[in-house]
Amino acid sequence: MSESFPRLSARTRRFTLGVPRGFTISPDGGRVVFLRTRSGTDPVTCLWELDTETHVERLVVDPRLLRGDDEENLPPEERARRERSREAAGGVVAYATDSAVTRACFALSGGLYVVDLAGGEARRLETPGAVIDPRLSPDGRQVAYVTGGALHVQDLLSGADRALAVPESETVTYGLAEFIAAEEMDRLRGYWWSPSGDALLAERADEAPVRVWHIADPANPDRTPAAQRYPAAGTPNARTELYVLGLDGSRVAVPYEEEYLATAAWDSHALSIVTLTRDQKTMRLSTVDPATGATTLVREDTDPAWVDIVGGVPAHLDDGSLVWAANGEGGHRLFVGDRAVTPPTLQVRAVLDVDHDSVLFSASGDPTEIQLWTWDGHSLLPVSTRSGVFSGRMSGGVGVLTEQSLDAEGVSVTVVRRDGMAVPIPSYAERPGLDLRVSIGRSGRRELATAVVLPSWYEQGSGPLPVLMDPYGGPHAQRVLNRRGAFLESQWFAEQGFAVVVADGRGTPGRGTAFERAVLNDLATPALEDQIDALHGVAEQYGDDLDLSRVAIRGWSFGGFLAALAVLRRPEVFHAAVAGAPVTDWRLYDTCYTERYLGHPDEQPEVYENSSLFADAAKLERPLMLIHGLADDNVVAAHTLRLSSALLAAGRQHTVLPLSGVTHMTPQEVVAENLLLLQVDFLKKALGVTG
Repeated sequence: MSESFPRLSARTRRFTLGVPRGFTISPDGGRVVFLRTRSGTDPVTCLWELDTETHVERLVVDPRLLRGDDEENLPPEERARRERSREAAGGVVAYATDSAVTRACFALSGGLYVVDLAGGEARRLETPGAVIDPRLSPDGRQVAYVTGGALHVQDLLSGADRALAVPESETVTYGLAEFIAAEEMDRLRGYWWSPSGDALLAERADEAPVRVWHIADPANPDRTPAAQRYPAAGTPNARTELYVLGLDGSRVAVPYEEEYLATAAWDSHALSIVTLTRDQKTMRLSTVDPATGATTLVREDTDPAWVDIVGGVPAHLDDGSLVWAANGEGGHRLFVGDRAVTPPTLQVRAVLDVDHDSVLFSASGDPTEIQLWTWDGHSLLPVSTRSGVFSGRMSGGVGVLTEQSLDAEGVSVTVVRRDGMAVPIPSYAERPGLDLRVSIGRSGRRELATAVVLPSWYEQGSGPLPVLMDPYGGPHAQRVLNRRGAFLESQWFAEQGFAVVVADGRGTPGRGTAFERAVLNDLATPALEDQIDALHGVAEQYGDDLDLSRVAIRGWSFGGFLAALAVLRRPEVFHAAVAGAPVTDWRLYDTCYTERYLGHPDEQPEVYENSSLFADAAKLERPLMLIHGLADDNVVAAHTLRLSSALLAAGRQHTVLPLSGVTHMTPQEVVAENLLLLQVDFLKKALGVTG
């Protein structure tokens, strides 16, 4: 008997195991290094190498052969890094190479390993403590890493190991990204090697100003609650500073005034830092003199709402021209030098690589698609030509393309050589075993990107189906994309007898800055209005196939907030809700995300009141299930517990499902499987669905 979808989805980490990822191309294009587990149900990630000339793959590192077992003993900082990056697998989940891609380093169960990619075995290096985020110097002769909050460098030839910077107190770390950078700015690193390998730019973060919260484990009352410094909206952030640390022992401060360090880059053309003001309306790109720490402003971008952080920039072409991304004429645009080289109708998502004089980037014309483009110094050229969602890398004239679409299962990975020959890198991911029936289009008066998912067995016109809205709905994230993986859970819910509707409303990316900034100062009203608009638009298209007297909504994180909001404020439209890990009071969520959209709570308290749920508790008249991991350190369980208390005080019946030991990711197999089963059971009972 084959496994059920919920069990298989849980075992495969939502079908991500076995998929190639984390690509590095050698400068001559002859080799591609990447990560992949050995099967679609194997959670241990291995390091692999592909010879692009012979097409031969080689297993470089199997963590089981190094550890001798399958268990990982991770330092707390590494567990936090994986939670911030939403890493669901184990083993070698991250690695770094020298500039020639001849050596690689990685951390495994707190140990530091280096491997010669030409065929040498991985060797463990002696370190004074558990290691996080090791990175080789460009010449491959030294490796830097963080242990105990101290930034170390070890010489690979002599084995000499020394600390370049040691924390002055228990609240200080060197070389690590602080919580806000990792969670909200997609910056998971805190130090950068100089091109010559004689110095590092390092972040010093001091969490002393940040308030201490406690994450308890109520199922194990003998355990001391974990203390966590959490920068909630309106409260102090960690203090961050930058230093250039020379291997000769020198230490040069790099001063900046802005609240946030968005990113940094150090190449042969410049040492660059990108900083962001607390209100996120001003971003500054500056170059740094490593010898003195003096900064020179290169450009300043401002926006009356907020300035977006775009991945992959700053970078430089071979001639030193700056590669940048910024808003212009209503769109997210690619800039080379001072010139915008993309039209405002093509929404740039990220810069993926710069290969000599060419820029590889992802962008959307249609918000449901993410395509690959290059700028070759003269013109824009499309790299991907089929409908779908693409990403990639480029080096030495060789490209790695990843493709997802509605027409094919899983992720397809192809290496494109300089001669145009395509070499596939196989995926070992499991097949979901679902017959997808997804239609993507536009709905409502705002022509929102919307997917309608019907049961594979349903014959249109045979009777109305209850409706399940399945949104995320929050800014800077999408659900409606032209790829099968986006709709697997939605299709499974459809198979249980629902017409599932997934809609991306205002605030979601891919449609330009005006559409995204419609949520400024109000995270509730536009998001909820657009779900209703999409529902009615779909109902007009599908006529008698949808039963609008039985409409439910489910979601996680922002989607959980939206689901609870829907039944509280619009019970005439939504008849039941499942809210997973919902944000219920935006004062309890972090500074960077929340203040970007709602401003400072002391300055705009009414904005926070309108976007939070407690004042609506007495309005509940529909079935509501609240689900929350008690170990969640991102959206802490207090969100659900406080809403539940408000509902109880108002005499409103509701259901709470606490998940002991579970974080925001819910990675545990049994939990992930049964969460789906419990949700569908709750929704069926709430809507009176039988059979």
